[in-house]
Amino acid sequence: MKKVLFIIAIFIATGISAQTKYQTGMQKAFGLWQQNKLTEASQLFERISKAEPDNWLPAYYAATVEIIGSFGMKDEAALTAKLTKAQEFVDVAKAISANNPEIIITQAFLNLGYIAFDGQKYGMTLGGKNSMLYAKALEISPENPRVILANAEWNMGSAKFFGKSTKPYCAEIERAIELGKKEKIEQEFYPKFQVKRAEEVLKQCQG
Repeated sequence: MKKVLFIIAIFIATGISAQTKYQTGMQKAFGLWQQNKLTEASQLFERISKAEPDNWLPAYYAATVEIIGSFGMKDEAALTAKLTKAQEFVDVAKAISANNPEIIITQAFLNLGYIAFDGQKYGMTLGGKNSMLYAKALEISPENPRVILANAEWNMGSAKFFGKSTKPYCAEIERAIELGKKEKIEQEFYPKFQVKRAEEVLKQCQG
């Protein structure tokens, strides 16, 4: 009996240790991200992803960091390499968690990286795809504040590009903010709604 209890205790301790290692790794990766050490953060998220093959979050964050790092790049080859790497992470996350609205809007965010670099070259092909991605994410999760905000921002960008008013999208941003304030997230490290950032977007909309 003592031997059985000892074995159970080892399994429990191992589980706690593994969980703590995951938590520590994720916290360290977020810390690197906050320090703007994007390459190091992405690499750490990637390592965690490989160690947690059933968890979509590390690959999701690795993709997000790579996409953020692509904005402002001047060299197309370097941009393509970075976004190709991001796509690999998105595909990993997608394989683990299909039809996940958080991953769907990250795919749209990735496409935006190309469009922001060269709208004439990539806008025609990826613009329509993004509209479909946002529509799909909204269909799956119509009350998700991150999806609502991302869709509104996309529509605002399109409106500005065509010289139209962004006013029609202000109400959606306000709705996203209200939903974001009420949202209760139970899963550790799940994407959180950034209220302050949304409020900045709202100011641009009203402007």
